[in-house]
Amino acid sequence: MSTPEEVAPPAPDEKAAAVRGMFGAIAPKYDLLNHVLSLNIDKRWRRDAVDILLKGAPRDGTYLDGCAGTLDLALELARRPRFDGQVVAYDFALPMLQGGVPKLGRNGERAPLDVTCADALRLPFRDRSFDGVTIGFGVRNLADLDAGLGEAARVLKPRARLVILEFTTPSFKPLRDLYLFYFTRILPWIGRRLSGHDSAYTYLPESVLEFPRPPELASRIEAAGFRDVGWESLTGGIAAIHHAVRI
Repeated sequence: MSTPEEVAPPAPDEKAAAVRGMFGAIAPKYDLLNHVLSLNIDKRWRRDAVDILLKGAPRDGTYLDGCAGTLDLALELARRPRFDGQVVAYDFALPMLQGGVPKLGRNGERAPLDVTCADALRLPFRDRSFDGVTIGFGVRNLADLDAGLGEAARVLKPRARLVILEFTTPSFKPLRDLYLFYFTRILPWIGRRLSGHDSAYTYLPESVLEFPRPPELASRIEAAGFRDVGWESLTGGIAAIHHAVRI
């Protein structure tokens, strides 16, 4: 277990700076809001993502969790039964990582997890050094999506798996209309009240609606150097797990 230290500066990009500052500001309430606003469904999504990652993968391998936030997805992997490997988690918002560090020693157990503050567009890791990469609710925030996917490909071993958990929107119109009313009207109001941040939970639905739909994201993953690209819709299509294998 390590204390997160900044080893790579964030990209000098206006979006990157804004996103970094926003997540730093809401870090103290991030976990609470995640679970309240998703009705705790996000926990099941993370379990499903790790199930896909570990299917046929070495249980004693080294895995990277990107845009790790407060470490929930990294810990879902690190604490799996019979997992004997190592997890490295990074995020470029240091307060988010600091908010997750107390979870590493919860209940007296020490998770096999190292934490570092780094930029997804310039990862401080060697080529072909990981047996799998997960990114939970992070690619949507990248200043350069294709560059971020390229970095994930660079650090993965050949035939290793990339798993991305990300929000999307339902395609079934009645459900989509109902969900968008909640997502664009109710969720921002609750988020502002609980977090005290004026724009973070307005940014969330805006960024989801602007982000590529699953078929386009799949095409861009493939273009970054992956094969066997697919995705699974979750909870009526409000989120999706994308998965692919490094060529």
